[in-house]
Amino acid sequence: MRTLTCMVVDDEPLAVKLLESFVNKTPDLQLVASFTDSVEAISAIKSQPVDLLFLDIQMPDMNGMELAHIVPPETKIIFATAFKEYAYESYEVSALDFLLKPIRYNKFLTAVEKARQWYDRMEAEPEKNSIHQDDTIFIKVDGEFRQIPVASILYVSGMKDYVMFWIEGERKALITHMTMKAVEDMLPAAQFMRVHRSYIVALNKIRSIDRNDCIYIGEEIIHVTEAYRPQFQQFLSSRISG
Repeated sequence: MRTLTCMVVDDEPLAVKLLESFVNKTPDLQLVASFTDSVEAISAIKSQPVDLLFLDIQMPDMNGMELAHIVPPETKIIFATAFKEYAYESYEVSALDFLLKPIRYNKFLTAVEKARQWYDRMEAEPEKNSIHQDDTIFIKVDGEFRQIPVASILYVSGMKDYVMFWIEGERKALITHMTMKAVEDMLPAAQFMRVHRSYIVALNKIRSIDRNDCIYIGEEIIHVTEAYRPQFQQFLSSRISG
């Protein structure tokens, strides 16, 4: 069983100590660093990505939801908060689990087990859900492989351990078990761009972009988040005439 590296970010020192103790007494978990300042945590996470990030939501300067949009996609997030009303919002940033304070060790272990299972699946079947073939891709949907023309893809959205391919002419998304990083690597970079932790868009399918950096594509409105804005602005600049 592989060792999962971990980081803890919480502005409450006692909460940090509790999570540190949980990590340290759990087999095959390795604590890399802990922070009570979310801003200080950013550079550490970017320079040394970890497998698991235990992250508080309500913090000064930068809250957990904002930080989650900056975290490298290979890091799985487990939120730890005293406010259960954030549970739904946590899924928008593809959080692996949501721990409600005061956190009990058995709940912590359940979340860690989810992470283990996720990484085990990724290592056991790294290429099982996709096959390349010229200008089409194959994705595994409901137990069978569907061939999708790359040119028909509007955008891809992430939802926990699954992604949804939104296709022109299809009323429902095609759902498959993959990571957003795997999709990003699979699709041609000249045609697709990640603009949000949970969204990859087909650049030639964008109808319009408003002053708030919201992309109108298909029937969806997708906001370009701060982490992906420089790359997107560079793309726009190269396409604006006059």
